[in-house]
Amino acid sequence: MLDLKEIIANEIQKVTNVETIYDYIEVPANKEMGDFSLPCFKLAKELKKAPQIIATEIKDKLNIPDNIVLETKVVNGYLNFYLNPMLIAKTVLEEFEDKKEKYGSSDIGKGQTVVIDYSSPNIAKPFHIGHLRSTVIGNSLHNIYKFLGYNVVGINHLGDYGTQFGKLIEGYKRWGSEYDIEHNPIDELTKIYIRINNLCKEDESVLEACRNNFKKLEDGDEYCTKLWQKFRDLSLKEFQKVYDLLDVHFDSSNGEAFYSDKMPEIVQILEKTGKLVESEGARVINLDEYNIPPCIIEKTNGSTTYATRDLAAIMYRARTYNYDKALYVTSYEQNLHFKQVFETAKLLGIDKKYTDGLEHIPFGMVQLKTGKMSTREGNIIKLEELLNEAITRASKIIEEKNSNLENKEEVAKKVGIGAVIFNDLYNSRIKDEIFDWDIMLNFNGETGPYLQYMYVRTNSVLEKANKVPNIQNVKIELLKDNASIYLIKEMYNFENIVKQSAEKNEPYIISRYLINIAKAFSSFYNDNKIICDDVDIQNARVYLTYCTNVILKTGASLLGIQMPNKM
Repeated sequence: MLDLKEIIANEIQKVTNVETIYDYIEVPANKEMGDFSLPCFKLAKELKKAPQIIATEIKDKLNIPDNIVLETKVVNGYLNFYLNPMLIAKTVLEEFEDKKEKYGSSDIGKGQTVVIDYSSPNIAKPFHIGHLRSTVIGNSLHNIYKFLGYNVVGINHLGDYGTQFGKLIEGYKRWGSEYDIEHNPIDELTKIYIRINNLCKEDESVLEACRNNFKKLEDGDEYCTKLWQKFRDLSLKEFQKVYDLLDVHFDSSNGEAFYSDKMPEIVQILEKTGKLVESEGARVINLDEYNIPPCIIEKTNGSTTYATRDLAAIMYRARTYNYDKALYVTSYEQNLHFKQVFETAKLLGIDKKYTDGLEHIPFGMVQLKTGKMSTREGNIIKLEELLNEAITRASKIIEEKNSNLENKEEVAKKVGIGAVIFNDLYNSRIKDEIFDWDIMLNFNGETGPYLQYMYVRTNSVLEKANKVPNIQNVKIELLKDNASIYLIKEMYNFENIVKQSAEKNEPYIISRYLINIAKAFSSFYNDNKIICDDVDIQNARVYLTYCTNVILKTGASLLGIQMPNKM
């Protein structure tokens, strides 16, 4: 696509000799302030002048043809650019005709691999709403990077190892016959876990037995391994129900246990560095120079830690995928853990490319109104229950508003689950969420259902038009009213929005953008009669409706939301 920002930046660079102009130019939040704006405060130090003077001098020296920029204005140290709307319209529609469903995509990721570690629930524990964020954020990033031409590897790094399995094994040894884990595995295993955890609090010897069980598991004890495999298989079967509802897929489900035979190599490498030292009976990497606590590699009883397994995973992924980026989508509670692991990874002797590519993508916690959720305390909301409740509520609304709708169950599923996903991705990922049914499943305002409704409206228009006109029959100059121009300008930004979302690893940038597109189309729809007697006007407006339709569907798919054709 013709990069109008680059054209403007190059012209400014000629008169300022500043090479970073492109990065300084921004899109004003207020459309009254133009299509692009250069905040000259950023140039004040470099050019040793007041921002207002810099803006005025640049404006006077610039020589950009008016077929590109109609007007430039200086406002309080900002240099604002008002583009030729017909040039934008021509650029958008021609690019759209060329790319269709790929509009907004690019090949900036060509030849690069991104590994994304997300979802990662714990085996034998409920898949609760606390896991929703990692799952939908990670899935969206997977879609976004792929859309930008990257080779993407999605990994479900299952929590299938650790002391909690020592606890479960101990609980099952004691009370297994009391629980029906075959028919209701997660609930029954959770009951065992809560019960044994309470006993551990009362009796230190029981906790020690649990730790020893995990050590036996690490050492390949037949009974412990067989029991662990049973817990894992039953859990995965239950988890798949949630993944099917969310339409989430992975390229690998290698969990922590997969790395059990790969950890000895990690320990050996760290030993050779001379930096693996004993501390209170454990073996650690001292990280005082980075002002963070030591990274524990082996516990006092010789068993491994999350960190050891993460280090083994880094080594394996570097060798297997030759990644350029490795993203870890987990809560901000794990910030310290990843700082420790990433610093320790520099001692593994792998190429700097791999350690430089490590990035933690933190997100805020989901909490109940009553406080933090805890499996140990039995204080959780299961994700499958949440999704099914969303579908049920959507179904009731559809029954009230359009009881004759075909495929009501399928539509209710798309609307209900879409509402949950969009609600989660509408704000910056770092923001904490207080779980509230009414907010989560609100079908009014800036929500997933609103987005889907506007998409359905575009479908309705296209159905009435009977066909999408050929671009050769579209007279772009007829799209000159304010609502049409505003909608086209929003469309022009789509590719840049997707790139920004990847650069910042923030799906909410796309969510907000899609709401803007939906609102812009609503204004266009209200201000213009699309199906009309004038064939040329109808062709232009129908084609613009078609562009909106595709962008809404494409953008929603990047978030992991499916669009119903009717509502």
